[in-house]
Amino acid sequence: MSRDDSMIPRGPGAALRYPFAEAPAAGQAVEVAPSVLWMRLALPVALAHVNVWAIEDGDGWAIVDTGLCLPDSVQAWEALLAGPLGGRRVTRVFVTHLHADHVGMAGWLTRRFDCPLWMTRVEYLTCRANVADSGREAPADGVRFYRRAGWDESAIEDYRSRFSRSSRMIHPLPDSFVRLEDGARLMIGAFEWRVMVGRGHTPEHACLHSEQSGILISGDQVLPRISSNVSVHPLEPNADPLGEWLASIETFRAALPDDTLVLPSHNEPFFGLHERLQRLASGVERALERLRASLAEPKRAVDVFGVLFARSIDMRDPMSRTLATGEALAYLNYLVKRGEARVEIGPDGACRYVASAA
Repeated sequence: MSRDDSMIPRGPGAALRYPFAEAPAAGQAVEVAPSVLWMRLALPVALAHVNVWAIEDGDGWAIVDTGLCLPDSVQAWEALLAGPLGGRRVTRVFVTHLHADHVGMAGWLTRRFDCPLWMTRVEYLTCRANVADSGREAPADGVRFYRRAGWDESAIEDYRSRFSRSSRMIHPLPDSFVRLEDGARLMIGAFEWRVMVGRGHTPEHACLHSEQSGILISGDQVLPRISSNVSVHPLEPNADPLGEWLASIETFRAALPDDTLVLPSHNEPFFGLHERLQRLASGVERALERLRASLAEPKRAVDVFGVLFARSIDMRDPMSRTLATGEALAYLNYLVKRGEARVEIGPDGACRYVASAA
């Protein structure tokens, strides 16, 4: 899930241009380009909404992203299908990545219209694995992961009680899918779209770029007013998502023209892609400099929140605690992977990070 820029070490976008005066109301759509509709679904969290897209596809619509699997989402989709989508069928469902606010209703839509799901392989399989964890008790590896980050026993117990809760907001996925691959080109209706895979926010996040329309459906890979969480998770504790995030920023900047209309999953469509990418990268570099300076003395992941984040993190709030911990570890792992820091496990089971000797 994405977070407000006030919570992360990167400043909000500036010098961006928002071409649409108003976002679509519930059950309505805004045409952002020929044959491309912008719709919104409500979320019961601070972000409040997720953008979803409909692309005219022959006698129906291809849908990109789907919202959470909640009773309200079913009603919202029924209103959209009967309203701006004109009662026409859904031809296929594209999902940018595995987070519940994007994939949650994909299974419902594909079954409703007997149409295929299109995702990257890693996102599909990881999502299936996450959903399969629903109902099981928290794994020992997860408990160890958060204890090493510096969580106290109260936070650990809360993690145990909440484990796999988000997977309950994902409708069962279909048992097959069509694979999206980086660089692949496909026709949706009258226009060709190129798949661009970004990494860091999730392992294999799919964006769709139409050169003909000058549009990038960016999912959570590029957002204008908030920045995507870049986290290390218990599944792969030594991962380097921040390195992947920075590499993806450079890839997108080199491959896409600056006058691209970006259609993000949160906030509003905007122009100013290169400016936003530059600000994202610069913010990361500034945060890394602060972190390097702070590691003159050993620190746990929870000890560097004040260095990385613009506001204090409420350790009693499960989402804030988890997102901040995952992102702090992404920064720390980045330095460890590049030999700039080393890590030791203390007698309390927590990892402490310290700058490597020059």
